[in-house]
Amino acid sequence: MKIAIIGTGNLGISIAKGILHSNGATSMYLTKRNLEEIRVFEKYGNVTITSDNREAVVKSDILIFAVQPRHFAGILEEIKDILTEKHVLISTITGFSIASMEAIVGKAHYIIRSMPNTAISVGDSMTCLCSNEAGKKRIDLAKAIFNRMGHSMEIPETRMQAATVICASGIAFWMRLIRATTQGAIQLGFDAKEAPELAMHTCHGAATLLINSGNHPEQEIDKVTTPMGCTIEGLNEMEHQGLSSSLIRGIIASHDKINQIKKG
Repeated sequence: MKIAIIGTGNLGISIAKGILHSNGATSMYLTKRNLEEIRVFEKYGNVTITSDNREAVVKSDILIFAVQPRHFAGILEEIKDILTEKHVLISTITGFSIASMEAIVGKAHYIIRSMPNTAISVGDSMTCLCSNEAGKKRIDLAKAIFNRMGHSMEIPETRMQAATVICASGIAFWMRLIRATTQGAIQLGFDAKEAPELAMHTCHGAATLLINSGNHPEQEIDKVTTPMGCTIEGLNEMEHQGLSSSLIRGIIASHDKINQIKKG
């Protein structure tokens, strides 16, 4: 596949790494105004870096846009005259609707919105996808790309804002929980090197258990809670302090904020 990433910032770099590490592209173009920041990708023989978006579009079939929302419309205007029937447009831009893209480039093009997270750089992203009517013909292609870098799910466009909170912002939420567990481990006597290792691998194991078993979290919790034991004591104290309600309120607050940004 001939892939271009238009706007190789933090997310674009993560996507590029994920695709390259999974051998998911025969050729790749990366665009950015300041090429020095992505010069490292020149070590890959099939990667070209450029500040010319039009060059990248002409030389590629799959266009992944990872630019700032305020720049996206201008970039679409810049390239719309060189888009062909072969191009698949995949947007990662938060709050920029399919209808807004169609208004610029037309409804005939394959348009797909995606919401990956930064774990795509290590091949473990949770990516949500939706498309316009034409894009339905290429949604399986998009899934194939993102499934090489984690797991993907097709959802209605009306849920993309919520998916951004759960999957993209969610990375930060889980990082904070891991950080808190690390701090607790240090207080219990583990050193600063041991504590994060314990927290990270325990978190990874918990998620893997649920993914592989298909069980509800409470089923796995029941396996490690004994009557009058230390686990239930800790869980109950966390709930008394508002663990679950704080997480839910934080998720809702993040969703309220993203909807405010969209309206603005």
